[in-house]
Amino acid sequence: MLRFVRRLSQFAAVSALAALMVGSACGDSVTPLVSTAWLKTHWRDGDLVVVDIRSAIDGGGAAAYEQAHIPGSVHSDYDKAGWRVTRNGLPFMLPTIAQLEKLIGELGIDEDSHVIVVPAGVHSLDFAAAARVYWTLKATGVAKVSILDGGIAAWTADSTNPIEAGQSSPSPKIFTATLDKTLVADTTDVEQIVRGDTATLVDARPAAFFLGKEKAPGAKAYGHIRGAINLDSAIFYDSKTNRLKDPSELAALAARVPAGALVTYCNTGHWAAADWFVLSQVLGRKDVRVYHGSMVEWSSDASRPIDSARTKWDDLKKALGLGT
Repeated sequence: MLRFVRRLSQFAAVSALAALMVGSACGDSVTPLVSTAWLKTHWRDGDLVVVDIRSAIDGGGAAAYEQAHIPGSVHSDYDKAGWRVTRNGLPFMLPTIAQLEKLIGELGIDEDSHVIVVPAGVHSLDFAAAARVYWTLKATGVAKVSILDGGIAAWTADSTNPIEAGQSSPSPKIFTATLDKTLVADTTDVEQIVRGDTATLVDARPAAFFLGKEKAPGAKAYGHIRGAINLDSAIFYDSKTNRLKDPSELAALAARVPAGALVTYCNTGHWAAADWFVLSQVLGRKDVRVYHGSMVEWSSDASRPIDSARTKWDDLKKALGLGT
């Protein structure tokens, strides 16, 4: 019976994603992913704001944008523009409301805009950057947001798609941000989850980080938040096509995530946004939030519980310069 329910759930998720991709091709509604064919038809739409987020993460940035970009798109460097900021000494945090209003408004975005987030389309880290920007926009009140499936690489692969060089300056708008707390988890929320099992914590990092074999520079401890399960965001990504995997694969990979409320996290909320995007926006899971402070914030207080499979041998190897 349990196996049947799981298969039924996977079928529903696959059907939902198939419908999502049809919608993105036909332009029937705002969908989480849009195709290059859809964008080629709609890039002149008055409410559309195309935001190219290429940065050092994908080996690009302003120079790559100026060399070739989608006509009319504006550049907002994921690393440098302010999508993640240092707050209270912690790096890569969600900006303040005032900072977000300035950042988003200056890109020509307001509450009525349909934003197309354009990554480079070169690897899973780059897709996670797009997911983090997408989540940030959604969490601050931009209802209509999509990611260009395959990014700028998919756009330029078709020689019939128009390309522009130089810079495109946006016309700033007044944007009023309203934080959607159904999408954002803070440390107090996670502490409550650890104490009371009110949701499932989903660790989006590679297994080596989850187990405590590796540690991000900003984290103060090895391991994972107590009670979390591991779902490496990279498994959702097809490195050959530089797109998310097929619907059936996504549903199967996520099938072991328990029903109910979820909070995704990683080291700094980057990989966590990719898990959130797949689970929430693509597979339709309800009540999924991102803990943007993630392990860097959680481990900043030694009293917060962390589980780890790290051994004394791991510590010795690090001391000898043989490991992390």
